Amino acid sequence: MRENPTGAELLAIAREVLRKELLPLLPKDKQYDALMIANAMGIAERQLQTGDAPARAEAAELAALLRQQGDLASLNQRLAQGIRAGAFDHDLTAQDLLWRITVQRVRESAPRALDAYTGK
Repeated sequence: MRENPTGAELLAIAREVLRKELLPLLPKDKQYDALMIANAMGIAERQLQTGDAPARAEAAELAALLRQQGDLASLNQRLAQGIRAGAFDHDLTAQDLLWRITVQRVRESAPRALDAYTGK
């Protein structure tokens, strides 16, 4: 059993210290770099919290859609090839899957962007 704080909690604490305590002390020309680091830490924190379930679900849904097995990267590559070839132009299942994949990725990378879309 792991002790508290968890890895995600440690990232959150470190990110908070970086943003609130260290960032104001940095020269202006280094603040953007520090904000990029804080953003990367936030993404890593959210990915730790969600685990690999979203990636496994995406791979399973892509495999079903494409009727092929493979790892997530190769399945996404095959989907992209199919899209370029026009194979999914009128496929509502594919469009729905792409939307859900996009939302999941935004949840990890920029969750506040979804607030504007959902009206929060």
